[in-house]
Amino acid sequence: MPLIVALSPVILLLAALITLIAIEGADAVQDWSAPVLLGAAFISCTVSVLFYRRPLKALRLGMMKSFKQILPSFPVLLLIGAVSATWMLSGTVPLLIDYGLKVLNPTMFLFITCATCSVISVLTGSSWTTIATIGVAFMGIGTVMGYSDGWVAGAIISGAYFGDKVSPLSDTTVLASSSTGVRLFTHIRYLMITSVPAMLMALAVFAIAGFASELSDSNDAIIIEQALEANFNLTPWLLVVPALTVITIFLRFNTNIVLVVSALSGLAATFIFQPDIVNGFIEAGHSMSGTAARILLTDTATSTGSEILDPLVATGGMAGMIPTVKLVAAAMVFGGALMGSGMLSTITEAFTRRLDGPRSIVSATVASGLFLNSCTADQYLSIIIGGNLYRKIYNRNRLESRLLSRSLEDSVSVTSVLIPWNSCGVTHSAVLGVSTLVYLPYCLFNILSPLMSLAMAWTGYRIRRLHTAGIEA
Repeated sequence: MPLIVALSPVILLLAALITLIAIEGADAVQDWSAPVLLGAAFISCTVSVLFYRRPLKALRLGMMKSFKQILPSFPVLLLIGAVSATWMLSGTVPLLIDYGLKVLNPTMFLFITCATCSVISVLTGSSWTTIATIGVAFMGIGTVMGYSDGWVAGAIISGAYFGDKVSPLSDTTVLASSSTGVRLFTHIRYLMITSVPAMLMALAVFAIAGFASELSDSNDAIIIEQALEANFNLTPWLLVVPALTVITIFLRFNTNIVLVVSALSGLAATFIFQPDIVNGFIEAGHSMSGTAARILLTDTATSTGSEILDPLVATGGMAGMIPTVKLVAAAMVFGGALMGSGMLSTITEAFTRRLDGPRSIVSATVASGLFLNSCTADQYLSIIIGGNLYRKIYNRNRLESRLLSRSLEDSVSVTSVLIPWNSCGVTHSAVLGVSTLVYLPYCLFNILSPLMSLAMAWTGYRIRRLHTAGIEA
């Protein structure tokens, strides 16, 4: 299959999305990405079957491979919706916002947000959990302080993905090391060479941006604090909810179990500490069980008397994540179609042809990582495919396998959140309420990481050739 034919679904996808953005604006991407992805998938399947006689069995296997990798994210997405709702209505997030407004220095807010999210993500090993919990609270605090949504979301995501990238508890970190045959802590130590400078530069920019920003009048923060205290019972006992979440994480419970515990503890706290909210549902004709189901499953809105605060405390529950699930499903079909049609293998072979030397090989690895993230819409699948694709090339050129594992992490793990139809980009956009294209320019760590990987390759810093070809264990 010619390369231009293999690239045609991707070109059409990007052209359609660029046209949408030009005509309707960045917000249209969320609404139209699913049909555009399905259309591109249909084109790839039709072309491969009708013009290149691709067997239907190959298409089915490609779809199965994509489904197997991405389907487990669906219950996680729905549970994140439940956690966001219960943590908000229970008063947990409002309490954290209230504390943040009282304690945090507004000019250093972006710096503190990024640093705090990075520490939490290192300890938990999960960017998704970090963003869905403390990230939502920081989003509310930053909005009240007067920061733009893009800056706040960028600081949250930058910190969360630094921790996710270098934590030994992170599934992507473990996957990148294991799929390339590198010991986990060897991989993490080598990652630090690119990750630490990228993070320091990001923190410096966030600090400068804080001092340069025009922030809201302190009276606005006082009004928000008063509105929070008037509508929620803000007791320190609410901190038990995030404490239970942290405990389950440290006990290494499954992600789904962690989120179930978080959602149920938040639900229990709603009934215990927010009787006025519960009574409001009961007076509207809901039973106790109906109220619980309403909080977990559907959208709820609380009138706080503040135009700024009302959108912050509105929740969508599991139903609010359905558009996200649909988009991830469409991306899953697109990735499966590219793999099953053979187009992805044609494209990746073109990437790797005639590679020679660390500079070109690392550059190709980084470019492939970004491309695979766009095609497969899943970081795990991209890491696996990238590892299998480049292991022999690194081996043949006597390059260390830790260079491959680092290049994959720098180009796949942290950039997945920058792609509007990738599972990470879709999820965090929905959780934070900020369009992917809006926060993209402010995700400084995520942008700097692949650039640092390229810089190290071109300078040759800490890159050496093995005396004999072979992948390190």
